[in-house]
Amino acid sequence: MKARILWVQGKRANSPSFVAALRNKDFIVETVPTGGAALECLRHFDPDLAVINAPSLRTSGKRICHDLKQSMPSLPVVLILEAGQPLSGEVCANVVLQMPFTVRKLLNRISPLLPGDEANLLHVGHIRLDLERKKVRCLGRESRLTPRLVHLLRILMTHAGEVVEREKLFREVWNTEYTGDTRTLDVHISWLRQALEENPRQPVYLKTIRGVGYRLDT
Repeated sequence: MKARILWVQGKRANSPSFVAALRNKDFIVETVPTGGAALECLRHFDPDLAVINAPSLRTSGKRICHDLKQSMPSLPVVLILEAGQPLSGEVCANVVLQMPFTVRKLLNRISPLLPGDEANLLHVGHIRLDLERKKVRCLGRESRLTPRLVHLLRILMTHAGEVVEREKLFREVWNTEYTGDTRTLDVHISWLRQALEENPRQPVYLKTIRGVGYRLDT
């Protein structure tokens, strides 16, 4: 699945929108007309990147950058400015581009900010696991995982909605036939919940099926 881009652009755009070009390259692009609409969109769209076309909004874009970063700290933000527009003070955008520029230049600047090769990505519901970078994202929270946690989460994601027995998880992740003591599995599950859940004590995604194993809900 291609990356998801949240594009903030008002009706006053006097420069070409790159949305159509990005969609033609199979990116999933959600457009919103205001910073407030962008904040409301974060939860249900869960973007990999946000682009703010400040000239179209008749604003510097700094406040929108700040609000997006406050709501989703791991979200990369690209800020587009008019040619020669000064930008005073601190801005929390990852990339600042001044008009004019080509689609190729835009792609070159955003590519390092996006998840790795889609062949190395698993996407189930709101959970995205980057196998190459060993990172997981869920509703804007991004966490780095150990190789063992990546292996564990990968199994659960490939069996999403199914109960996976404790013994099966332990055998596959720890590469052993001994399943007499699987308490270390519980510890690793708790670490995964820290990465995935807003409230790890009341998990929404990673459920314990008492006496059997675990199930990843989406």
